[in-house]
Amino acid sequence: MGKVKDLLLKKVRLTYYFIILFVVFVTVIIFMPHVKFDSGALMLFSVDSFLYGFYISPILNAQKSRVEELHKIIRSESNSIFAMVLSAKKLPKVLRNKIQGMFMDYLKSSIEQQKPGEGEVKYESMITYCLDYKGEYQSDIDELLNKLVANQQNRTNFAMQMSNKVYNNEWIIIFMLFSITLSFVILLDMGGSLMLKFLAAVLCTSLSMLLVILAKMSTLTHKKAKQIWNPFKKLIDSRFYRID
Repeated sequence: MGKVKDLLLKKVRLTYYFIILFVVFVTVIIFMPHVKFDSGALMLFSVDSFLYGFYISPILNAQKSRVEELHKIIRSESNSIFAMVLSAKKLPKVLRNKIQGMFMDYLKSSIEQQKPGEGEVKYESMITYCLDYKGEYQSDIDELLNKLVANQQNRTNFAMQMSNKVYNNEWIIIFMLFSITLSFVILLDMGGSLMLKFLAAVLCTSLSMLLVILAKMSTLTHKKAKQIWNPFKKLIDSRFYRID
């Protein structure tokens, strides 16, 4: 089940979701029996629609802010890593390659992580290496250690943002409001107007797409969210010669 969920969120593009949902809703609206609502039912529909928009809007904005904040954190950490690797250039080749290799492992582990903070193990191994190092270049390694510890603020901020998702109780409320709003639109009697039925299908699709986008953002699989790792990827591809 988890693999199917990951496949749907990570591999299926929003365009495909829109097309599939639109076709489904056109079919449902055409063949579903319709009801003429009285003023009381229409008032309930209006209140529910307002609550759905009122509730989902701040959650969507929070997830957008989360993605933007992750961009800033990764960019800041990339600058720090670039400076640390640059400071290691003066070290002997063997020691320098050792340090660069550890940074490379950390970057790759962070990009490929399957859960928040998975790259933390590689980062802690770099700190441990610096703590255990005893040799001719002790002062340079101590300087690197201080920079690694200072960069932990970025790591803390990153872990906090990665865990800032939409929780079960929020999903339950959203689905309840969404289901009621969607049911009203589908069941609403629009007479024989094809244009109104087309607009109703578009409305249902749009309401559903809000949930799809929220789910993708919450699991960081949205197109914009994927770009947060670009600074890390550029460091790897350029072997620490460029950030972007």
